[in-house]
Amino acid sequence: MAEEKWRATETPRRMIEAEGLTRRYGDTLAVEGVSFTVARGELLALVGGSGSGKTTTLKMVNRLVEPDAGRVTIDGRDASSFEPHALRRSIGYVFQGVGLFPHMTVAENMAVPLTLLRWPRERIRARVEELLTLLELDATLAPRFPDALSGGQQQRVGVARALAAAPRLMLLDEPFGALDPITRDHLQQSFLAVRGRLGLTAVLVTHDMAEALLLADRVGVMRAGRLVQLGTPAELMRAPADEHVARLLDTPRRQARVVDALLGEAR
Repeated sequence: MAEEKWRATETPRRMIEAEGLTRRYGDTLAVEGVSFTVARGELLALVGGSGSGKTTTLKMVNRLVEPDAGRVTIDGRDASSFEPHALRRSIGYVFQGVGLFPHMTVAENMAVPLTLLRWPRERIRARVEELLTLLELDATLAPRFPDALSGGQQQRVGVARALAAAPRLMLLDEPFGALDPITRDHLQQSFLAVRGRLGLTAVLVTHDMAEALLLADRVGVMRAGRLVQLGTPAELMRAPADEHVARLLDTPRRQARVVDALLGEAR
C-alpha cells in the first residue's frame, strides 16, 4: 500500500490538539488526562522535574510513545490515522543527546531525513548548504565527523537535521541542557531567530523554568503526570496555580533580583 503523505486537508488555527492523554508503564501512571493546544507558530514549553511526565507527553505527540487513552490531532488530522514513521518524518525532533551518527559526516547527518525521503543527490546537496547557512555553521564543517565538533556545533547540526525536510512542527526535548551557559544562550537565541524566520510551531520540554519563561509563548507546568497550570509567562508569574508552581518560579525571580541589584551597584 502506498504511504499516505502527511498533508492537512485544511489549514486550522491550531497545529496541535492533545485531548486527555494518558500513559501507564505497568502500575505506574506516567501521564494522566493531559490536554492542551498549540496554535500555529506558537512555542509551548512543558516544564517539570524528573518523573513529571513531560517527555512522555512530548513523545505521544509524534507517536514515539502510544497513549493508553486520549488522542492527538496535528494540523487538523488525527495522528493515529497515519503510519508512525510517516508522521515522524514530517515532524522535526531534537533531543539533548543530539544523536548524531558518529560514522557519518556533518553533511551526511543533516541529509539523513532527505535520504529516507529519496531526494535526488543534487537537491540534498543544495539543502545541506542552506541548512549550514541557516544554523550559522561554517561550510568547512560539512565533511567533518561529529567528534571533531564542539558541543554547540553538534547541537546545531542536530537542529539542522530536524529542519532538513522543512517541517512545520518541531519537538525539542531538553535540547540545550548539556551546553555551557554562553553556548546555551547563543543557541537559544539562534533557534528563536530560525523559528521566527520559518514560522515554526514548537513544543519544548525543559526542567529549567527560566528557559521556559524566556523562550516560550506559553508554559505548561507538569507534576506527577498531570498538567497543573498552562498560561503565558506573565500569567504564571502573576498568579501561580499552587505552591509547586510558585517554587518553580522562585529561582528565576531570585536570579532576576540579584542581577538587578548588581546592575544597580555598577551604575
